Amino acid sequence: MRKVLIANRGEIAVRVIGACAQEGYESVAIYADSDAQALHTVLADEAYALDGITPAETYLNVEKILDIAQKSGATAVHPGYGFLAENAKFAQAVIDAGLIWIGPSPETITALGDKVKARDIALAVNAPLAPGTDGPVEGPAEAREFAEKHGLPIVIKAAHGGGGRGMRVVREMHEIENAFESAQREAVGAFGNGECFVERFLDKPRHVETQVAADQHGGVVVLGTRDCSLQRRHQKLIEEAPAPFLTTEQIKTLEKASKDIFAEAGYTGVGTCEFLIANDGTISFLEVNTRIQVEHPVTEESAGVDLVRMQLDIAAGGPLAYTEMPEPIMHAIEFRINAEDPGRGFLPSAGTIDSINVPTGHGIRWDSGVRAGTVIDGSFDSMLAKLIVTGTTRERALRRAVHALKQLEINGVSTVVPFDRMMVEHEAFKSEDGELGIYTTWIEDVLGDDLEIDPHYEQGLIPVGAQVLPGTGVTRFALEIDGTPKRIGIPDAVFAAMGNGASAGVPEPAAATGVVSPMGGVLIRFTVEEGAEVSQGEQIALLEAMKTEVPVFSDANGTVAHFEVAAGERVQAGDTLLKFA
Repeated sequence: MRKVLIANRGEIAVRVIGACAQEGYESVAIYADSDAQALHTVLADEAYALDGITPAETYLNVEKILDIAQKSGATAVHPGYGFLAENAKFAQAVIDAGLIWIGPSPETITALGDKVKARDIALAVNAPLAPGTDGPVEGPAEAREFAEKHGLPIVIKAAHGGGGRGMRVVREMHEIENAFESAQREAVGAFGNGECFVERFLDKPRHVETQVAADQHGGVVVLGTRDCSLQRRHQKLIEEAPAPFLTTEQIKTLEKASKDIFAEAGYTGVGTCEFLIANDGTISFLEVNTRIQVEHPVTEESAGVDLVRMQLDIAAGGPLAYTEMPEPIMHAIEFRINAEDPGRGFLPSAGTIDSINVPTGHGIRWDSGVRAGTVIDGSFDSMLAKLIVTGTTRERALRRAVHALKQLEINGVSTVVPFDRMMVEHEAFKSEDGELGIYTTWIEDVLGDDLEIDPHYEQGLIPVGAQVLPGTGVTRFALEIDGTPKRIGIPDAVFAAMGNGASAGVPEPAAATGVVSPMGGVLIRFTVEEGAEVSQGEQIALLEAMKTEVPVFSDANGTVAHFEVAAGERVQAGDTLLKFA
């Protein structure tokens, strides 16, 4: 293995490039048009254009990627996570091209990527499991039959997906049809396959996982546990290792089940076993992720291992350096720094990053794929970077997190940083015994959809004045009040008469002539018809942006005259979706 092509972008591409440099391998980056000046293209030894803007044209285009691999003289391919990382056909194409595939075999990816087959493997080794359908269901009617037999809540899942995509929890019978169609639609868009199956949903569970590695010589080892329970719409936000509040017996159960599943599947490489743990202690196998995880740094910092280097070593035929699960040496917490506005239901945010102030100090790690000047256009995932903090205890790690998050400032797009600042001081998250602890739907159940962030957590290094943040729908001001900067936000509709980017004076509100897109994305459908009377705040459309279904709401009252775009068309932030009469 001499030269590694990284079939990905963003911070994971940067992470793999760094590991290659340390191991003495050359690195090859690929990039979409919007990533031409991205950090991973600058840091790699070579970088090649994919000539396109959409995922299908770029990071999902197998033919283009393999052509670049041949042209660059790459000898191996690292898929990162997301995109083609768990695509067995891509893995096979890489192998057929005479390249080293840095990951498990295509057969293993197929078996474990299909959640139904993965359940069968788990059953074969007596891993703990919640009730579920024997295979993909034909439609919502079969999902209803399962719910009638096993009770609610149920969860509808994409059979070939992961990362919370194509997953819907159903708590009422009348929600099944819409939930099934939504899960299926999202699964097709994310994975190209709409097959879904159904499981009994464990109410208020924790999401706990194990980091597993397996070499080509039959060695399998669990390297630690992680807790990933703090989620929004099944997307993880904050993770930590080792998973707190587990009993010795639970750890043994998780370790044995994980090793047995990986051995039964003939796994080679680094991967993750995910489980749910109900509040009564019941453990249920969830899925296997046949790739490196977004949250892998907390295991690296906690256990003192380098998981990406381990991937490279295993792919090169090397043996595992561990035979038993290492004892944690630190407690680590990771914050996913997403371009999302927590005050608007965590909707993705687009724009240009004007500046970043990165926290520094002992026990602080910053994994990033962006820098000042990076354009976030909504074409790809919303994650910008990851902040990882460590401490000798969980309490010390939390205190360090408070300090690090105070230093972190990203200007130009809305991010989840104010939410993170709030969470590390929240009693439920700081709980020392887990009694007030977090579970997978805690944000929706406790904080609610209309999340309000205390201004205390929003203050920071914001200059006095106004700034329009494209894609957020809000113009933010920082005002000094009694010596303390306070941030306020005013809807962009108020500033429509000024034009985009204006920052002086307060204009008279312009009359609304229609509804514009809050960000770049693909129009899934309109939720109103021509001639309909629309009220301010009413949903008028559904977009797919940053791998998420994003509702679009009207800023004013009006009667729909006509639509400016059609379903399936791509729009940019500020494009008119419909016009009022």
